[in-house]
Amino acid sequence: MAKDIKRIAVFSSGGDAPGMNAAIRAVVRTGTYHDLHIFGIYRGYDGMIKGNIKRLETSNVGNIIHRGGTILKTARSMEFMSKEGRQAAYESLIANDIDACIAIGGNGTFTGAHVFSKEYDLPFIGIPGTIDNDLYGTDYTIGFDTAINTAVDAVDKIRDTADSHNRLFFVEVMGRNSGFIALNTGIGSGASNVMIPETDTSIEDLIKVLKKGAKRRQKLFSLVIVAEGNKNGGATEIAQKVKEKFDFYDTKVTIIGHLQRGGSPTCMDRVLASRLGHSAVEGLLSGEKNKMVGLVNNQIKFTSFKDAISKEKSLQNDLITMAEILAL
Repeated sequence: MAKDIKRIAVFSSGGDAPGMNAAIRAVVRTGTYHDLHIFGIYRGYDGMIKGNIKRLETSNVGNIIHRGGTILKTARSMEFMSKEGRQAAYESLIANDIDACIAIGGNGTFTGAHVFSKEYDLPFIGIPGTIDNDLYGTDYTIGFDTAINTAVDAVDKIRDTADSHNRLFFVEVMGRNSGFIALNTGIGSGASNVMIPETDTSIEDLIKVLKKGAKRRQKLFSLVIVAEGNKNGGATEIAQKVKEKFDFYDTKVTIIGHLQRGGSPTCMDRVLASRLGHSAVEGLLSGEKNKMVGLVNNQIKFTSFKDAISKEKSLQNDLITMAEILAL
């Protein structure tokens, strides 16, 4: 056990994700169990630089497990990207006698932690908190399950009006570089097609699928899920291209947007966040450092920051194939 670790700081950074509060709660309560002093850094790396660091007691994290967002707030820090900014952050941590840090966030958060850990000998553990589910080293990231449930719920409501008005709806979900949200939303909502960054579906191929569905089943409506980072553009651009060549349906567009980031986390996200928060503290006490804690095959696993941010987490090809088959 790394007995020299007595004071741990936890912070959230980058985009918020439902379940971050559950992770913060788990860090504080696990730390308290081990007689550690836990501190919260407010507003991510920016708060680290400015010394916005406060002690967190168990009472500070009561009644937050069900809340979306993050009580520690979050921000992106351009200053931390500079060597001078990281020096200021380190000096702030030392001034508060911080022995180790737990960072909750995504790729950008862990990139910052990776660079920082190479410059300064202060242990960091990362907890994957991002709705995109795009980090290598964990099957699921905190917030992903809530985000896809929010998206599916929205699509279910859109289906009602699509069915009533003989409409083709293009529904855009988040995912600039990753199709995890779009693919799972498409399967879960029974969409006619899913357009994601990982596959090269042309407008012509999409129109063929739509025509085939309309002819085969006299389909009165159709739903297409579009990841915002699709190569053909967003939902609005794709809808316009399709409408110019295929006017069988009254075409509409819905962009779900930041609704996917908010809301009370699902039970799955609360349990995942609790497991990862607990394991982050236990990992630090066991000597783990400069790694991300994740869940792989329902087992806790530690992955280096370098691998977590550089190795590609690929979509399952069988899910992509299944989505195409079930949409016929």
